[in-house]
Amino acid sequence: MESNYYTLKRTDNQLIMVTHLAQLLTYLTGFGGLIVPLIIWATQKDKVEGLDAHGKAIINFQLSTIIYCIISIPLILVFGLGILTLIIIGVLAFVMPIINAIKASNGEFPKYPLSFNFIS
Repeated sequence: MESNYYTLKRTDNQLIMVTHLAQLLTYLTGFGGLIVPLIIWATQKDKVEGLDAHGKAIINFQLSTIIYCIISIPLILVFGLGILTLIIIGVLAFVMPIINAIKASNGEFPKYPLSFNFIS
């Protein structure tokens, strides 16, 4: 009997959309925006078509956002520049997951601006 080493992945745009929207948990809990998408990505990336690419984009964006926030803190002392960057980061971190969730529901690939490529 021949064994089948590959499995078919299912299409689940709704789960991908929820993964993008889970980033907004940061605004409710302060930390869930990285943890929940990371858990969904780690457990479902081999089972759902396209989730691996979406999950990597989400994790890269969340890690980039954290780094930008850390860099912005000392910039507050430089003419308040850090406050401006924190506001921009806050707006982008709120708007981009919503935009990319809509794109994911249409089967499109997400685009997160100013995101470092930690996981490729």
